[in-house]
Amino acid sequence: MKHKIAVGITGASGAIYAKVLLDKLKQLHEQIEEVGLVMTKNAKDVWEYELGNDDYKRYPFEEFENTDYFAPFASGSANYSALIIAPCSMGTMGRIANGTSNNLITRAGDVMLKERRKLILLVRDTPYSLIHLNNMRTITEAGGIICPASPSFYSRPESFEALAATVVDRAIDLAGLQQKTYRWGSKSS
Repeated sequence: MKHKIAVGITGASGAIYAKVLLDKLKQLHEQIEEVGLVMTKNAKDVWEYELGNDDYKRYPFEEFENTDYFAPFASGSANYSALIIAPCSMGTMGRIANGTSNNLITRAGDVMLKERRKLILLVRDTPYSLIHLNNMRTITEAGGIICPASPSFYSRPESFEALAATVVDRAIDLAGLQQKTYRWGSKSS
């Protein structure tokens, strides 16, 4: 079964996570039927500032405006299996946690929760306030997955992108895609 994956990119710092995610989804094309992409304007600005390019324009995925409620993943009937928001701002997480769908990303998050499908949020702020923690709890209790953008080091990543991949690979696993990546305790990683 091929997956339909929606990707939301917000204006939180951490554009490297979005880039690595899109690169990996492109590599996993044989497992994917569709990737729907939505970026906020701030996400594009942050990408250009942090990564020094506008390569988000060069991916082979269909991109939707954040105001486009006709995008397929704005409805459960389109049968998208997962939404990964990377990076996910605290504002976006808060709106999803409180059912305030004011744009396509938050509407897609609401759809994933109501349909009991995978909602994976790579939250990117630190430290967390009690409000943030309560919103994380609400989303978790509703069936979403909080995947903090906290890289691991036991794979001994040798580049900025490899470090970001330690988080992105977890999100890809959580979305149900198969990939070759570092696995703790495995000699074939």
